[in-house]
This record gives sequence, C-alpha cells and structure tokens, in this order.
Amino acid sequence: MAISKIDKRLQRLAASGICSGETASEYAEKLKEQADKNQSLEKSEAQSKVLKALADAIRLRILGLLSSKEMCVCEVMVALDLTQPTASHHLRILENVGLVKDRKEGKWVFYSIANPELLEGMRKLKIL
Repeated sequence: MAISKIDKRLQRLAASGICSGETASEYAEKLKEQADKNQSLEKSEAQSKVLKALADAIRLRILGLLSSKEMCVCEVMVALDLTQPTASHHLRILENVGLVKDRKEGKWVFYSIANPELLEGMRKLKIL
C-alpha cells in the first residue's frame, strides 16, 4: 500500500522528535482526538448554518429591524421594499437557525429576536 503525502509528512515530523516519541499514526490519532475535543463536526456544521444565514445583507437588515421591535411580515416587507415571498423566505431562514422566533396572534405572525444576548454580541463585533 502506498504511503500518502500526509503520512510521509507526519512520519518526518515524528522522526524529528517534535511528536514526543510517538509514531506518526499515534500522533495522527491524537490530532484527530484534539480536533473533535475542541470542536465537534456537528457543532461546526450548526455554526456554519448560522453564519451562512448571516451572510446576506437582507437578513442582516431584518435582524436590525427586529432589534428595535417585534414585527409582522408585512412590516418587514414595507420597511425593506420586499415582496411577501421574499420576506417570508428570509425570515424562515433566520428562524430555522434560531436567530428569530415567531408568535402567532390570530392570522398574524410576528417575528422577534430569539436570543438578545447573541444580538448584543453581534453589535459588539459591529455586525449589526
């Protein structure tokens, strides 16, 4: 079986003494364990979804609007000059990742910020 370039690099690293006497395969296993301990793949994927939701100017503007008050879809539509399907689409994305929540009152659906602490963090980072 051919040794991959990565395996060769780890073998050279292990031979250099940097790996504290471990073999390349032992060191590779420790690196993988450390990666999982620091940040699981599931957590990274969830965070990626939130960041993707934030990577849109309209959604950032919606969050800015909702930071001042709870609003229904029609208010978001008027404020941002959007069609109803477009506003609903963006609100659904924000809701699916837990950034906004909805509340029904009769036939009306009102949206608000789901996590005010997250909003404060975004303000500190100058995202909003």
